[in-house]
Amino acid sequence: MKSEIARPGYTGRTQRTLTFTGRLLDFLHIDGTLLAGVVAVCAVSLVVLFSAGGEDLGVPLRQAARVGIGLGVMLAVAQIPPRLLRISAPILYAIGVLLLVAVALVGDVAMGAQRWLDLGVIRFQPSELMKIAVPLACAWFLHERPLPPSASTLAVLAVAIFVPVLLIAEQPDLGTALLVLAGGAIVVLLSGLQLRWIIGLGTLFVAAVPVVWHYLHDYQRQRVITFLNPQNDPLGAGYHTIQSQIAIGSGGVFGKGYMNGSQAQLEFLPERSTDFIFAVIGEEWGLVGLLVLLLLYLFVITRGLYIAAQAQDTFSRLTAGALTLLVAVYLFVNSGMVAGLLPVVGVPLPLVSYGGTSMVTLMAGFGILMSIHSRRKLVST
Repeated sequence: MKSEIARPGYTGRTQRTLTFTGRLLDFLHIDGTLLAGVVAVCAVSLVVLFSAGGEDLGVPLRQAARVGIGLGVMLAVAQIPPRLLRISAPILYAIGVLLLVAVALVGDVAMGAQRWLDLGVIRFQPSELMKIAVPLACAWFLHERPLPPSASTLAVLAVAIFVPVLLIAEQPDLGTALLVLAGGAIVVLLSGLQLRWIIGLGTLFVAAVPVVWHYLHDYQRQRVITFLNPQNDPLGAGYHTIQSQIAIGSGGVFGKGYMNGSQAQLEFLPERSTDFIFAVIGEEWGLVGLLVLLLLYLFVITRGLYIAAQAQDTFSRLTAGALTLLVAVYLFVNSGMVAGLLPVVGVPLPLVSYGGTSMVTLMAGFGILMSIHSRRKLVST
């Protein structure tokens, strides 16, 4: 009956409200701390998108609708017990791979890429499903096996990870392929991968770079070359990087003020509401604004890692850790890309960039974290 104990400084009505809210969140299997962090980041998105979208109120309103759908997905996923998630993991993975094969055979082509399946009622990217399915499948496979994983276990995991990665890269969608690869790799690392394997796999990765370079599309090679020296083509391939660096640099410490960023408002900055929204925040809110946003992300990531550390079994621990660190990878790749520290790839800023597919995927991941944490509390009591 701990929740009934009066807290100093609270009125009786406030105390009853807190008690009711806590019981409601427990009943819905929602972690209030994680939810608060996620909602705070989404609130930043709605504020920034009004400016980044050219002061068009429809942009943040549409994003708000997507946030609402994402929260609904999160709530629905949170109701699924971890045991059922574990049982469903290989089925979800198999469905995802079959959908990727269907994309390769009959997928819709748009902007030079074949990434979508049109089912008549809905048009979606199956590659987004694999951001969740691959970590779940890897954690399922490792659940009842001795850790750290053996050579044979690593071989099976490598095949399971690279099959969808190669299918996604062929679409082509290098950004999503890298995120799916990262999701599987994080599970393997969290399973206690031995140092000798880390060194060996790192060496193999470096040795594979020339082979990967050979199979990259021309525009992907150009992005890497531009990353090394964007000034070689300032009005072409290097334009995105140069303009985003100008935007962040011109913001200084405190920024130019809300809706006063010249690069964004005068449309010098491309993709300012999607992949390059980090630069808009840097220009209008400065270093202080970026640090506040990064602290909010740190809060969410820290809470996710806490949930992973408190998980009851191997599957839950590996899944929660991988899904949390995948958010950190999103953040690292997008901010590094915008700042010119990484090549430009199509990775949005998590929960902030305009769009619905990535939002729903991330919210589903947070729903899995909440499911894991709420069941842990029920078991411990």
